[in-house]
Amino acid sequence: MNQAPITFQARRAQPPSDEAIWQALDDPEEWESFSQHAAANKETFESRLAIEGMHCAACALNVERALKSVPGVSQATVNATSGRASVTWSSAQAKPSDWMRAVSKAGYRALPATEAFSQDDRKKAQRLMLWRWLVAGFCMMQVMMYAYPTYNATAGDMTPDMLTLMRWASWVLTLPVLAFSSTPFFKNALNDLKQRQISMDLPVALGIIITFIVSTAVTFEPNGWWGNEVYFDSLTMFVFFLLTGRWIELRMRDKTAGALDALMRRIPNSIERQKTDGSFERVTARRLLAGDVVRILPGETFPADGNVIQGETKTDEALLTGESKPVDKVMGAEVIAGSHNLSSAVLVRISQIGQATRYAQIVALMERVSVEKPRLALLADRIARPFLLGVLLAAAGAAAWMWHVDHSRALMVAVSVLIVTCPCALSLATPAAMLTVSGALAKCGVLVRKMQALEALTTVDTIVFDKTGTLTHDQMTVGKISTVDNLPHDEALQIAAAMAIHSLHPVSRAISNAVQTSEKIPANIQNVQEITGAGLIADSSLGKLKLGSATFCGMETNQDPSTQTSNVYLANEKGWLASFEIVEAIKPEAAQAITDLHAIGLHTQVLSGDKQESVTHIAKAVGIDQAKGGCTPQDKLLQLQLLQQQGHHVAMVGDGLNDGPVLASAHVSITMGQAVPLAQAQSDFVILSGELDRLPQLFNEAGRTMRIVRQNLLWAAVYNAVCVPLAIAGMLPAWLAGLGMAGSSLLVILNAARLSHIVTPQMEAHNHK
Repeated sequence: MNQAPITFQARRAQPPSDEAIWQALDDPEEWESFSQHAAANKETFESRLAIEGMHCAACALNVERALKSVPGVSQATVNATSGRASVTWSSAQAKPSDWMRAVSKAGYRALPATEAFSQDDRKKAQRLMLWRWLVAGFCMMQVMMYAYPTYNATAGDMTPDMLTLMRWASWVLTLPVLAFSSTPFFKNALNDLKQRQISMDLPVALGIIITFIVSTAVTFEPNGWWGNEVYFDSLTMFVFFLLTGRWIELRMRDKTAGALDALMRRIPNSIERQKTDGSFERVTARRLLAGDVVRILPGETFPADGNVIQGETKTDEALLTGESKPVDKVMGAEVIAGSHNLSSAVLVRISQIGQATRYAQIVALMERVSVEKPRLALLADRIARPFLLGVLLAAAGAAAWMWHVDHSRALMVAVSVLIVTCPCALSLATPAAMLTVSGALAKCGVLVRKMQALEALTTVDTIVFDKTGTLTHDQMTVGKISTVDNLPHDEALQIAAAMAIHSLHPVSRAISNAVQTSEKIPANIQNVQEITGAGLIADSSLGKLKLGSATFCGMETNQDPSTQTSNVYLANEKGWLASFEIVEAIKPEAAQAITDLHAIGLHTQVLSGDKQESVTHIAKAVGIDQAKGGCTPQDKLLQLQLLQQQGHHVAMVGDGLNDGPVLASAHVSITMGQAVPLAQAQSDFVILSGELDRLPQLFNEAGRTMRIVRQNLLWAAVYNAVCVPLAIAGMLPAWLAGLGMAGSSLLVILNAARLSHIVTPQMEAHNHK
């Protein structure tokens, strides 16, 4: 007996529902991936979200209102341009599912910021939007093909039956635009009505519906009281134009936030971790712990901060520090999470994971910027909702005014008013520009912590610098070397370095760092001992050696006590062998940076706690005329306040270690990122690499940004001042209103996109010429 084979039909796994995702995020172990403690109270968290479905400032206000309505949420900020939100909430009163559900009920979708770029839903939504645009474009062209003969036909050229046929064909071709392409407008408008709120999609949806109803009525009853004009061509055209603008705007927003997106994707999903028997297993990056040893292959990304314990390689840290060149990493070198391994495999011992890594701190700063709203943007947000209500009243008034003349034309005038008067250009004018330049500066190693500081930077006329760690490197270096006649300079330095490597004193580190460890050490140095507060002694083929001060080495010196340098001496039983001048290393780019700052009209000063002679020497070396030494933090603050009382707008540049009061009091504050923990930095800007040549770039970009913001605001004002009266007067057809609305927002976005490329001060000066 033959038995039919049993077949199994593969079932495709269904993606989890939003409710299931929300419930999973209620697990406290998941909070670390998108939240951090917002205060000393361990129950208060600040979470970063990506919001889908927002198209205007009114949408952002709707989301903010929904979030703030949840018990336990103390603060919520939403940026429509970046599509990001920040929520401060108490775990004792609320859970992530509570406020994500509230956002969903308001008609939008919330995702943890870290998950927004790993899901396929976003790509699917973009493809669906592209299909809506293609359908609208195809139907628009076909409708125009039928409408064109009716516009150009003279009396007798077209029979009534032919005209009716063309109108019916246009009606059929408009149905896909109405049922498919226009769905987002209808969905959002219906949700607005349910939630008793308003966004730009409500007037757009009303315009589409009114146009279709009027045109359909004329098609079915050509001799009715609606008149004898159909507007299917206008309907399909302005839907096509609106979708075009929205699609390009979406693409430009993704490009604008590209630096943050790229950062969010840098940590690998899995990595090879060494087991106790020496073999390796691949585990997820979230399972790593401090002390674990991982193997990073060429092309992979470092998952956490750590130190190289085996192998040598080159890394790419451009997106994290602004350093465009590959960085050499040898044994013992520190590597940072998010940097790329370029050349060879290395073993790394993990030192910091999760939120403690420098990478996580940089991401947190950039996320904070992505939800922050500049002062001008807050003003635009406040007027967005009243503006839209005014649009509805203006449309109703325009229709009532022309109703007695022509019912059909009165309704189409209302449609034009509904569509053309959109606040998007005004709402996007400031945040689009500032978000774009923030991303561009981040790629150069400059983090913008406060959007408002970009505007304040354009008013600065004086820059005050700290010295150590700002104009100079933290480490000292070896300058001039003097030796006895029979001892070469290189050999003397190698002998001193062989002794200095056994000490952690800053002067000893300067000497040991001046020699490559691979070089052969002469004189057979042995039994090195450090005499605390004095120097070093060692046995050698040259006898008993001493390395330290003149007194320790038993010599007299005629060195001027006011000099800016100090000397270290090498001696044996017979006497002096060599002396090494220890100097502060001025940053190589400092002088050119100061010259560029002077070229754009800024005054510079130095305030430092070091002695006056040393501060004056450094200031003159880099081109700064005014320098004051011996300053306590209080002295710096008083000097800054004196400048402000004299009417100066002051920017303070420091390392952040002891400049807290003066940084907080300056109009604009800038810190060097490598000298201070980023989580504790309270400055407006952080220069990750600590390179001073980023300062002229920062001032230059701030000026460009405010010029583009003013251009955007001027365009938005002119557009509304010209188009609104034309629409109310009935002189602006609906299709042209749709084109104007899409074009106004698009022009603002494209103008802001010019800030995605950094212009150097030299390029700016050349352009002015």
